[in-house]
Parts: sequence; structure tokens; C-alpha cells
Amino acid sequence: MLTQILIASSAGIFLILGTLHLIYTFASRKFSPRDDELAAKMQLISPIISRQTTMWRAWIGFNASHSAGAMMFGLVYAYLAMFHFDWLSQSSFLSILGGLFILSFLVLAKLYWFRIPLIGIGISMFLYLTGFVFA
Repeated sequence: MLTQILIASSAGIFLILGTLHLIYTFASRKFSPRDDELAAKMQLISPIISRQTTMWRAWIGFNASHSAGAMMFGLVYAYLAMFHFDWLSQSSFLSILGGLFILSFLVLAKLYWFRIPLIGIGISMFLYLTGFVFA
């Protein structure tokens, strides 16, 4: 049962971080540039790939899809840990995939983000690995 709680807690961190990220994306200005002129330009300028969007709309979309991915991982792995742990623990594919997913976010947090997600994802990785060590 301890292993299930550790892995579900690891996934829960992603669910919480993803949910907060989604709220910050749509219900706050936390991801807006500090420079209002830059924000205005982002709302006018299109990326090279397409004139059908603006950098601002792409930015919002990337943040929303990033949130959805973290939330989906959290929901699926918490569900598997709590209700289908035998299946999760016996599947090398799912076990490794979950670890690689967390590791990829940890690397991104270290290289591109800031301290709070890095700490949260680091704790998630610790809980995930500890859960599988005890399994």
C-alpha cells in the first residue's frame, strides 16, 4: 500500500502543478510578459510557420496543452497506482514511461523554468522512484 501511495502522490503533484498552470494561463496574468509592449507585439505578430495565429495565441495554446499533458499524466498514473497497481508495477513499459515522462519535465524545469516547478517535479521523481524501489 505504501508503494501505491508514493506513486499516486508523485502523480498527484503533476495533477496539482498542471491544474495551477491551467488556472494561471486563463485566470491570471502570471504568464504575461512584464513588458506590455512585448505583449502587444505578441498579439499582432505571427510565427513563421503560419499567419493563421499570433505568437500570443500560440503562447496561450502551448501553456494550455502543457497543462493538459501534466494533468493527464497525473490522473492516469494516480488512477493506475490506486486501482490497478499490479498492472502498473508489472508493466516495464508503463513504469519506465512514467519515469521518463517525469525525468523529461525535470530536465525542462532545470533548463528553462524556475525553482517552484523544479522542486515539485524533483519531489515527484523522488516519490515515483521510491515507490518502485519498494515495489
